[in-house]
Amino acid sequence: MTTIGFIGLGIMGSPMATNLLSAGFDVIGFDVQPVSLERLAADGGQPADSIAQATVDADVVITMLPNFPQVEEVAFGAGGVLDSAKPGLLYIDMSSIRPQTSRRIAGEGAEKGLRVLDAPVSGGEKGAIDGVLSIMVGGAEESFAAAAPVFAPLGKTVVHVGPAGAGQTVKAANQLVVGGTYALVAEAIVLLEASGVDAGLGLDVLAGGLAGSRILELKRKSMVAREFAPGFRIDLHHKDMGIVLDAAREADVALPVGGLVAQLIAAARAQGYGSLDHSALLKVADGIAGANTAGKRRLTR
Repeated sequence: MTTIGFIGLGIMGSPMATNLLSAGFDVIGFDVQPVSLERLAADGGQPADSIAQATVDADVVITMLPNFPQVEEVAFGAGGVLDSAKPGLLYIDMSSIRPQTSRRIAGEGAEKGLRVLDAPVSGGEKGAIDGVLSIMVGGAEESFAAAAPVFAPLGKTVVHVGPAGAGQTVKAANQLVVGGTYALVAEAIVLLEASGVDAGLGLDVLAGGLAGSRILELKRKSMVAREFAPGFRIDLHHKDMGIVLDAAREADVALPVGGLVAQLIAAARAQGYGSLDHSALLKVADGIAGANTAGKRRLTR
């Protein structure tokens, strides 16, 4: 497998395509944004004029798109992946979408002789750039084995978690934990600052103990500084929490804390923070806490 069609060259998809090029794959890429195609060409890839052009000569097609409507359009539309792929193609959807769409793609893809995996990722833009994403994969075991050389330049932790749709369910669980952690780190900062404690030093201690997490490792300094340049936008996490709640309904389970986290993220979006990083949940926590906290932010030890 040497030729990869890559559809969706955004914040995550662009560095992933670059890493595949660096690993020696030929990459034919398509995106609706011309600047993304220019970036791919500069990195040595081949821009495509359409989904069909990115698919027809590919051994593997990867899609990295915002949500299930875009994935369904690319997969099922006229000139889409299922329309244009040659039999035996390995189709890897790395978007974060609802599990039922992944199962539909796998079923209809199998009817056309395609091998299909759902393989959403975690790790954000930095993980995509560094090639150290966590990749949770649903689909047939033999398709997962065939995809190993493709996943190698993209991720550090790559796990086959079950049949079609299972990767998306694990990603939903990931986003539940990530959203909840951001919400609690935000409240920890509010508490520290309102108590007159240096939040930066406080989080340094927390990061070295049982409360430590990847979020504290990567985001504590930028959160205390109220810097929210997007690595993963609130808008996208809002979408993912919808997937979490939908999956909970399908599984017939209650997720009370998950429901609260979803509402906090929805509040951030409603307050105009949708284009900011999901660590901007701190802005919601600041607003709920009130002016007393804001007035004490610059206190140090």
